[in-house]
Amino acid sequence: MQVDFYHLTSQPLDRVLPRIAERVVEGGGRLIVVAESEEQRSAIDRLLWTYAPESFLPHAIAGGEADAQQPILIAADPAPANAARNIALADGVWRDEALTFDRAFHFFDGERIAEARIAWKALADRDGIERRYWKQNDAGRWEQAA
Repeated sequence: MQVDFYHLTSQPLDRVLPRIAERVVEGGGRLIVVAESEEQRSAIDRLLWTYAPESFLPHAIAGGEADAQQPILIAADPAPANAARNIALADGVWRDEALTFDRAFHFFDGERIAEARIAWKALADRDGIERRYWKQNDAGRWEQAA
């Protein structure tokens, strides 16, 4: 299982999450996007409809009748009603339930960096987990730092 830590410095979540979601869906995968706050879940819902004029990312907020059919599901908890094998932790909070997925994307900013470091260290000794730490360079491109 792979855990990708994305330290958001020069680009905010609303610039990064849609690109990751596109790649997952284009590869035939499903994604669950987790955010505890209802306000953030609603913002992510709007974002996935509007982030680029030429794009379309089929998705829904969890709790509807068609959850199982959604390629991308936005939820308060990591229960994948859409059978996703990929999880995006959009609120900066690490959840060990993410380890039940094939791939986890953990997004965090400067306010959550201490918590992200704790999660990074806690995963170091776990068998079968490949950790990757991504940061942005001066040009705004993502570079694998660890």
